[in-house]
Amino acid sequence: MYLHKYYYKFFLIAGLQVLFWSCKVAGPVNLPKSRELPATFGTAADTTSVGNIAWSGFFTDPNLVSLIDTALRQNPDLQVAVQRVEMARAGVLQSKGTMLPAVQAEATARFDKYGDYTLNGVGNYDTNLSPNINENQKIPDRLVPEYFLGVRSSWELDIWGKLRNYRKAAYNRYLASENGRQLVQTALVAEVANLYYQLVALDSELEIIDRNLSLQQLALDLIKIKKAGGRETELAVQQSTAQLLNTQSLQAEKKRQITATENLLNQLLGRFPQPITRGKSIREQQLPENMQAGIPTDLLRRRPDIQQAEWELAAAKADVAAARAAFLPSFTISPYAGLNAFKASLLMTTPASLAYGLLGGLSVPLFSQHQLKARHRYASAATKEAFFNYQKSIFNGVQEVATGLNAIQRYKEIQELKAQEVTTLQDAITTSNDLFRAGYATYLEIITAQKGALAAELELINIHKARLLSTVDLYRALGGG
Repeated sequence: MYLHKYYYKFFLIAGLQVLFWSCKVAGPVNLPKSRELPATFGTAADTTSVGNIAWSGFFTDPNLVSLIDTALRQNPDLQVAVQRVEMARAGVLQSKGTMLPAVQAEATARFDKYGDYTLNGVGNYDTNLSPNINENQKIPDRLVPEYFLGVRSSWELDIWGKLRNYRKAAYNRYLASENGRQLVQTALVAEVANLYYQLVALDSELEIIDRNLSLQQLALDLIKIKKAGGRETELAVQQSTAQLLNTQSLQAEKKRQITATENLLNQLLGRFPQPITRGKSIREQQLPENMQAGIPTDLLRRRPDIQQAEWELAAAKADVAAARAAFLPSFTISPYAGLNAFKASLLMTTPASLAYGLLGGLSVPLFSQHQLKARHRYASAATKEAFFNYQKSIFNGVQEVATGLNAIQRYKEIQELKAQEVTTLQDAITTSNDLFRAGYATYLEIITAQKGALAAELELINIHKARLLSTVDLYRALGGG
């Protein structure tokens, strides 16, 4: 008797030690300290931002607005992003279901052959010989049937918050996917606007080339007349003809670029190649002159990529909490109720066939510690990765806004200087033609003036385009669209 008590205490203490060892929870994740955001973007601080303006109010060209609206309805990438949101929403619904009892209807039929020398109960064939057993209670044969019709349930009690953290992680990833959809939409609006402005810029370049072709043809005709009069040489005609052919090849190249840009834009719109209706020229396109950026902290709530990274970080933290809770015991309750009998004909004989039961279980991870530790280690590393991605998205946002603000200011200065250059060179063309007619200038001076004017005009168009694209990029960088 004394020895029995000794073994009882020994196994009790050993069991408690094993339980304590198996329930040892991994430590939390220590993340680095976040860097403080600058107070401004390097300019005077303001409280408003163009990023708060809806895209339909930011862009004034009705043709562009129509194209953006089509892209938002038909773009394949945006439609994929919408489905990712739906997938994340399904994950949330699935995680909610894990916290509720799992109930399933059950209809089973089983047959067992028990040994002759089993313990007293249904497996003991001699039970049939008992005088207290009626005919309906007797087992019909050594092959024992059993029928059950009812419901069974299983419910894990979320004492340590493991299931709640799984649900929290799924919900945070759903919010991240929604921000991911907004990120795709923001990029799509900006890309459609960029291609549209590139298209109208190419139209303006083609107009300039066409106009210069007319001027170069007039100059060539004038040189041919002078050659016929013996005042110019064949070299002058050849040089002027070569310049005209070069400009014609440039004209063909611009037409090719226009078609390629239209096709790219149609691809964003989710449709096959077709002509794109354009509005005003690149010089007449208007966007807000005063591009207010607000303050850097506004980016945390307005840029979808920063918000997406923030929700991904929150989801990763919830995964770590769930991984830590997995080290602790799990408590489950498994009740059942229904009809039970050894004969199918007696299954509906109530209340005698009524059966019910309740099983409470405690499961402790003993030999899965390595798996749990690996899962916790993976979740910890994923949390740190999400943290650094979040910091990276903030750095990128601040850098893009600061760069965009500077680019708009510099392009404005360059545009004013280049416009003066174009005016001067256009006057030089007129002067060279007049001097050539009077015999005070050579054909080379005409060619030089025409080349310089054409190059400067095309550069001015590109500066107009670059300024518009920088404005659109700043609008995107501020979370607009």
